[in-house]
Amino acid sequence: MPRTDPRRSTHDAAGTPLGGVDLLLLDLDGVVYAGANAIPHAVESINRAQRDRAVGYLTNNASRTDVTVAEHLADLGLTVKPTDIVTSPQAAVTLLKDLVPPLSLILVVGGDGLVTEVERAGFRITRSADDDPVAVIQGFAPAVGWTELAEAAYALQTREGVDGIPWVATNTDWTIPQARGVAPGNGTLVSAVHAAVGRLPVVAGKPERAIFDAAARRFGAMHPLFIGDRLDTDIVGANRVGMSSALVLTGIDGPKQVLAAEGDFRPAFLLGDLRQLFEPYPSAEITTTKDGRRVSVGTAIVRHEGRAVTLEKRGSAIDVLRAATAAVWSAGVPIYALEVAPELYAAPISWDS
Repeated sequence: MPRTDPRRSTHDAAGTPLGGVDLLLLDLDGVVYAGANAIPHAVESINRAQRDRAVGYLTNNASRTDVTVAEHLADLGLTVKPTDIVTSPQAAVTLLKDLVPPLSLILVVGGDGLVTEVERAGFRITRSADDDPVAVIQGFAPAVGWTELAEAAYALQTREGVDGIPWVATNTDWTIPQARGVAPGNGTLVSAVHAAVGRLPVVAGKPERAIFDAAARRFGAMHPLFIGDRLDTDIVGANRVGMSSALVLTGIDGPKQVLAAEGDFRPAFLLGDLRQLFEPYPSAEITTTKDGRRVSVGTAIVRHEGRAVTLEKRGSAIDVLRAATAAVWSAGVPIYALEVAPELYAAPISWDS
């Protein structure tokens, strides 16, 4: 994986977020689709980007196989094959191979996406702690319930003088976007087991590097751009492995979370939707005034005076947020030390620029 400053944009002054990018990597839930339905403008934008560069997908969702994910994406109108999909179960199985011998018996908590990868790796599968598995691997599936979580807890409990068996989790996302709204994710299920056994798993999915390393090996790109909808998994994960990152505001995190982001949680690019991948990305111009600072992005102007951060001049909705973000991030104080005008973080009906 190339090591660069992940928050340094790769575009020139008039460039777009895709400038110099040889691989576009995308999260799925909240970026490409929500439930069964495509996110508005996602499919046509990805197809356009694919004319000039490779496109791959990273997903923490462990409930489906790479084949079924590829079929879903193809049904939405994308050109994709299973090897374009890098899943958290694939990364989790790679970790598992380093923890237990080949052909080991593994207790699996999860659905087809996880079972398929465990079997591909040559491991044997059980659903019962009574079978004395040598490890537990856990991923999200809608049907996972108390019985499956209890079996994991029984297998992972330690006895005096005996170390516990390895525990690998595909991911720990607290939430997952669905067509009807936001639902609990695998992190809530992992937390339930953790509460019972007092241990934490090794995690394969975003923001941990295992899944990013898997993508780097598969695609071999020098200048990838990763697009996600979550700061705590997508953006921080990409930044920490030296990959340029973009947050698209069609999923979990919105303006409030962006403004409060610190350090590795800050993306290089903010996008209202994926059409803005092809638009010139304006830089933030900061000027000092008698009473503070003015931050201009496009035609939007945000003023920072004392503790107050206010909107001086409207522009497109996304440029207002970009200007507000630049003002807050460069203020030198945490966001709770500022008074940010509500109009700077009110999500608009549309992020059209």
